[in-house]
Amino acid sequence: MLKGVITGVIATIAILLLGAYIGITQGLLIPANADAPPPALERWAAGHSLHATLRREAPKEANPIALTDANLLAGIKLYGENCSMCHGVANAAPSTIAIGLYQHAPQLGKYGVEDDPSGVTYWKIKHGIRLTGMPAYTASLSDTQIWTIALFLKHMDSLPPVPERAWKVLTNPVAIAPPSAIPRRGDK
Repeated sequence: MLKGVITGVIATIAILLLGAYIGITQGLLIPANADAPPPALERWAAGHSLHATLRREAPKEANPIALTDANLLAGIKLYGENCSMCHGVANAAPSTIAIGLYQHAPQLGKYGVEDDPSGVTYWKIKHGIRLTGMPAYTASLSDTQIWTIALFLKHMDSLPPVPERAWKVLTNPVAIAPPSAIPRRGDK
């Protein structure tokens, strides 16, 4: 009897694994196209994995870049050159690139990250986020440049007058999406 139960459990597991393998290799379980809504399991796994990684790996120390107008202006410039095409500028109008990304990049002019710890923002910029379109800047920006962008993002809702003007006049280097193409928050 026990041998029959064990055989049944092993057979059930084998059938489930074979079904998952076939479903994945035939493109039935996980969509590959960027405009398809992600399955709930994918969203759950990606979110939990990201949060666990950030808790474990994001720097805990304070941002080593001093909060000065010059450093904020440098952060705005770096953001404009490296981030604005996906994350937008102060007017929060997404670019055509941002609209087509899976997952949609948060438009930081509207939904900022000021409440995130600087180390978390630094980690996301440095290492990127798998399966989201967020690239790793490890090979293209120095740690100082990454911390400088993180400094700007931490303070983007409370900038002094000179950096505030620079942020407000920053333009997106790519085409802005027409209003009819902009997904509403929560759209998939």
